[in-house]
Amino acid sequence: LKGEVIAEQLLRLAGLTPEEAGWDGTVMPAEGDKLPAGEVPAWRTRVQYAVDAEGRAGLRKHRSHEVEIIDRCLIAAPAVTELGIEKREWPQIASVEAIAATGSGDRQVILTPKPGGRLPIVELDKPVSVLRVGERDKAVHRVHGRPFVRERADGRTCRVGEGGFWQVHPQAADTLVKAVMQGLMPRKGDTALDLYCGVGLFAGALAERVGDKGAVLGIESTKRAVEDARHNLQDLDRVRIEHGKVEQALPRTGITDADLIVLDPPRAGAGRQTIRHLASLTPRRIAYVACDPAALARDLAYFADEGYRPATLRAFDLFPMTHHVECVAILKPTGKGA
Repeated sequence: LKGEVIAEQLLRLAGLTPEEAGWDGTVMPAEGDKLPAGEVPAWRTRVQYAVDAEGRAGLRKHRSHEVEIIDRCLIAAPAVTELGIEKREWPQIASVEAIAATGSGDRQVILTPKPGGRLPIVELDKPVSVLRVGERDKAVHRVHGRPFVRERADGRTCRVGEGGFWQVHPQAADTLVKAVMQGLMPRKGDTALDLYCGVGLFAGALAERVGDKGAVLGIESTKRAVEDARHNLQDLDRVRIEHGKVEQALPRTGITDADLIVLDPPRAGAGRQTIRHLASLTPRRIAYVACDPAALARDLAYFADEGYRPATLRAFDLFPMTHHVECVAILKPTGKGA
């Protein structure tokens, strides 16, 4: 089904067959996710529980505000299930987000109280840090424990604070870094851009590979993620992280060329204006990481207008038992000798 969706969007929005997109038509499961019939992978390291009027935790029904009370979430990672969220009562709480980091023992819950609600004493089955969402500012504040979790991928540890973005599947970060680096084939001394860089996952991987004579610039719009990225990459002098929206911050840098570009935009995609700017930098290769096949296909059409085509496209089932799918497209210039 996911393969059919990707093929349909590529043809409808980019005018590309799978062969023209460099895709073999497969959607690869993450390591360990291929299970016998009737079993589902327990993969989700972040679960958002809704709380009903009686303080019981559950999940919202499809396209509904109604809360379905559950004993456990079947696709929750073991480290989330072990917290025992569903066994506790959560008076005056609207939602509970549970996070179990990959590569460390860090676990965290983020509580959103109902209007005027007070926090309960949080006693779970495993040690956990507690954060809360402020009623007025909607920001995430530390209650006790660490205000961040430590995630690990590509041999590096990344701090992710205040419930910030990190791939939800425990194999996703490593899988995507491997696909991006295999596609880009970084060389010593390359200059590279990591756009929508989050806490620095791809920037760190690029910096390790371009060496001391290379340079990496990351751009991210979320202030806390920028702080985390700068912390995570502080051992790499050749990396710089800029705060701002890509379409505004990239022109301010004054950069006129780049060897490699990675972009991992939000679900809406990058858009024509940004893509035109990226193509003007004449990169040797571009890696586009996409969580929405429709946005990817639209942007591939824009790249085609600017002289870039997909050399390869790979699809990964990093959201099992859902309709979501992750893709990595590697683009190259269409000119002679490309």
